[in-house]
Amino acid sequence: MNILDKIIANKHKEVSERKSLYPVKLLERTVYFNSPSVSLNRYLQRDDKHGIIAEFKRKSPSRGIINKYASVERTSIGYMQAGASALSILTDSEFFGGKNEDLTEARKFNYCPILRKEFVIDEYQIIEAKAIGADVILLLANVLDQSQLKIFTKTARDLGLEVLLEVRDKNELSSLNQYVTAVGVNNRDLKTFEVNLSQSYELSSLIPKEFVKISESGINSAKDLFDLKQAGFQGFLMGEAFMKNGRPEMACAEFIKEVNAYSSKLIKNEPHL
Repeated sequence: MNILDKIIANKHKEVSERKSLYPVKLLERTVYFNSPSVSLNRYLQRDDKHGIIAEFKRKSPSRGIINKYASVERTSIGYMQAGASALSILTDSEFFGGKNEDLTEARKFNYCPILRKEFVIDEYQIIEAKAIGADVILLLANVLDQSQLKIFTKTARDLGLEVLLEVRDKNELSSLNQYVTAVGVNNRDLKTFEVNLSQSYELSSLIPKEFVKISESGINSAKDLFDLKQAGFQGFLMGEAFMKNGRPEMACAEFIKEVNAYSSKLIKNEPHL
């Protein structure tokens, strides 16, 4: 079994347990369940932001422990004060060291869009995402078939959630449907966890224009971000680049300063007609 197969196998067991502990009727009573969602798409296209989705994760299958003791409160608030457009919160415990409470805590302190980064294999998890305070869910085109994707995306939109569909190759673009709101290209192969930005460049022109495009993982410099922006991307999901620092929010602030400086340099060097 590759890493993704192990994650999905574990997720089926985990979801089965959570269903018995926290039935849907209980989830529907939470304070966030009937609250309006914040639009990720709108935030990513704001002129005063750079489209950075700053991620909180404690570990990963490829790197092991990244930042075991980071504070959700301090990091998430710091990300937004630094100028990030949105937050991504890992809620998988076994492989990424996250939990649902991390997202709810981030929601308590921030009014920005929050993506629940999770391996969704059951409609229950979509209802759960709304209940814990998420605005957006992630669905993986290489994990769900088109029938499941149609059902899951409609369920999410009926709950007021936006849907980020993650793809890895052009064949997976056939999974797009009218309920998807953004397309994410994962530059990390979820089977080997190797990273290559060429994934984003190869797929950008193939993604229909009506979808917001997000490049995920492997973005390490202002040049990376602006090159991807030139290729048509509006969102840039960054996690390890920040979390490997003792103070992730400070790493995010430094990166955004670099992006602002790079942007100013580009504007200065533009030919004036």
